[in-house]
Parts: sequence; structure tokens; C-alpha cells
Amino acid sequence: MSIAHHEKAHAMRALEEEIIAKDITPELSQQAIQLVMGDGNLDTDIFIIGEAPGKDEDEQGIPFVGAAGKILNNVLDGAGIRRSDTYVTNIVKYRPPNNRDPKPLEKEVFWPYLVRQIEIVKPKVVITLGRHSMSYFLPKAIIGQVHGQAQQVQLGEQDLTLIPMYHPAATIYNRKLQQTLIDDFLGVPEIIRQK
Repeated sequence: MSIAHHEKAHAMRALEEEIIAKDITPELSQQAIQLVMGDGNLDTDIFIIGEAPGKDEDEQGIPFVGAAGKILNNVLDGAGIRRSDTYVTNIVKYRPPNNRDPKPLEKEVFWPYLVRQIEIVKPKVVITLGRHSMSYFLPKAIIGQVHGQAQQVQLGEQDLTLIPMYHPAATIYNRKLQQTLIDDFLGVPEIIRQK
């Protein structure tokens, strides 16, 4: 294990402890089982962001392990990307009651922690899943127009390559989107190669 990896793991644990200690969203934390920080490879090129944990994620403490997670895994496999070679997280780290959408204030208070996660991992690309995570980076964008297309965004000191994509849950109701999602992920290795 490299020193850099050890330092990243330590920084991520410290961030997690800070969120718990500050209890930044008491309404969410008090009804959730646990904080769902993130999962995967801290030395990855690919950083994936959803919106918030659901029931399965809250129970297991890992993002994207429920129905949408199974679809994400299938889509990654279809694109030749191993999930273990990515880092997966959400903007909001506690499950909202009854899986409701995260409130704007909840996303806002978690945003600085997401930025710090990205700074720790230093990925080559950031992939947003769905409009909730995309809108923080690209507030005026419409996902149907920009999905799968690399966008350059400024995040603090960092220049980021952002790739907005549909949320895997959207493919449950619209089967055609699953192929769109696979096609979008198929383009990721080429975008990374150009970095």
C-alpha cells in the first residue's frame, strides 16, 4: 500500500468523523441507520456521484447496493469498467426518510464534504448520476442534452472533467436508457486517455 493511499484513507476517515461529530443534518442522521460515506478505490481515475442513499445503502453502509446499484454494476460491466476500479458516493450521505429527494439545504450542507472527497481522490473524471448531482456542477444544464459529454468545470482550485449521466434508477422506468447509459460509460476510457 502506497503512502499516498494510506494518507487518502486517513483523510477520508477524518472527513467521515467530522460529518458525524458536527451532525450536519440532524433531521436525516437521527432517522438513518448510518452515514454512507462512499465505497471503492481511492486511487481511481473515475469518481461517481449519486444523490442520496436508499434503504439498502443505509442498511449496508455502502452506496449503490440496491436496485439502482445492480443496474450501475451491469452498466459498468457492459462498458468494461470494474466497479472496484471506481469510487462511488452520493452528495447527501444519510438516507432521506421514505427515499424522498434530498432537500436543497441538505445538499448544500453536504456539498463541501463532497468537494473534499474529490480533492482527496483526485480523479481524472467525475461522473454525476442524475440531475440532482449534475445540477450542483452544471446548474443550467439539461441532462437529456449533455449526458455522456465531457464538460470542464472549476471546483475550487481544481479543473474537473465532468461527465453527466442518467441515474441508473431512471432505466427501471425507461429500458431504452439502459443502453444509453452503457454507451455513455463506454466513452469514459477515451475521455480519460485524453487527460
